[in-house]
Order: sequence, then structure tokens, then C-alpha cells
Amino acid sequence: MGFPFYPQFVDHLVFLVEDLIRTRKFYEILLGPPIQSSEDSVMFLAGGTRIFFAPTLHTIPTFDKERIGLNHMAFGVRTLEELRQTAKQLDTAGIWHSGIVIDHYGSKEFLWLDDPDQIRLEFYLRAESKD
Repeated sequence: MGFPFYPQFVDHLVFLVEDLIRTRKFYEILLGPPIQSSEDSVMFLAGGTRIFFAPTLHTIPTFDKERIGLNHMAFGVRTLEELRQTAKQLDTAGIWHSGIVIDHYGSKEFLWLDDPDQIRLEFYLRAESKD
């Protein structure tokens, strides 16, 4: 293996949340059943990336996507139909979202919403390459 070496994937992300039960119910709608769950953490799988949630041990201010750190987490979809299905799934669950809009940076369709801790989430269209 030569240098430099660059990572090939994101292994996992860890988010601290106010209410683990509320968070689990919310993310089950978005990501399906967790692949691991205990009284102090829950783990979901998005593609090959594991996403962990654990309760915070401290009182924390409301999440602010404009501060240093995480701005948002974006899940990829491969077709406009998948994005439409995501919007319908959110509507059926009574979860507010932006509706499908066009990203002014990349001119791609996406929708956004906030999770129960106000962490911004996106579902972003990244069509598979035809090469």
C-alpha cells in the first residue's frame, strides 16, 4: 500500500440525543428497524455506515446547524422516484419536511427535515452514473 492513504468509507457516526426512545421511533421511520439496541444506545445502518444514537449526560442547548460542527446529515437516494417515495413515507408518518426542492449549489433534487433534536437531515438525489 502506497502513501498517502485515504479512507474509503465512513464507518460510523455517533449522535448524542435528549430522548433515546423518541429518537429511535423517529429514525425507524427513516431507516427501518435498528440493527442493535440497548437501554443506552441504538444503532441503524444507512448503506455501509453505522449511525449510533446515545442519550446525552448533560443538559445541552438546542442544536444549531449554523455553529461549528455538524451542519446536516444527508442520506442519498438514487432516483427521483425514491425521493418521491421518501416524501410520501414522511407524509404518512406525519413528519414535516420541505417537500422536494432544487439545491441551488448542485441543481439536484432533495428534501430536508429536522429530527426531534433539531438536527437537520436531507434526502439528496445522487443519480447513478451511466458510465
